[in-house]
Amino acid sequence: MSIIIIAALDKNGLIGNGNRLPWKIKADMDFFKAQTTGNNVVMGRKTYESIGKPLNNRTNIILTKNMKYKANGCEVFNNIDDILKFAKESSKETFIIGGKEVYELFIPYSDKMILTHIEGEFSGDTFFPLYDHRRWREINCIEVEAEESSGYPIRIVHYEVNK
Repeated sequence: MSIIIIAALDKNGLIGNGNRLPWKIKADMDFFKAQTTGNNVVMGRKTYESIGKPLNNRTNIILTKNMKYKANGCEVFNNIDDILKFAKESSKETFIIGGKEVYELFIPYSDKMILTHIEGEFSGDTFFPLYDHRRWREINCIEVEAEESSGYPIRIVHYEVNK
């Protein structure tokens, strides 16, 4: 099965502020839910704690260095190799949902990326990691007009690894 990076970022590559999303864009959240429901989601401990509970109807996988960490309703792993093995043995897609360090670890192992590009600039402290753009090719782009509540149009771009 595929390992898929999924993230939303502003014009400057910003993905977070104080361990939270700096925006609320319903179309992006609805898309995220539709893509990840019924599948595996991999996140770091801080991302999990910012959400505060397992995401419904998904296998929640937490990567943490803390060997004693427990989270009800979640699979907890302490290294990337065990997660890759779990993903390979799963019949589900595996979505990497953050944060930055987890994205950095999994980009080399991912065969797809879905990036929501928000046509705006926000304040924050966490940016999507740099990656080799030559490794990826765009296969699909969905343009979504600005919602009245957010005021920002988005582009949902699907990429896959060049073969």
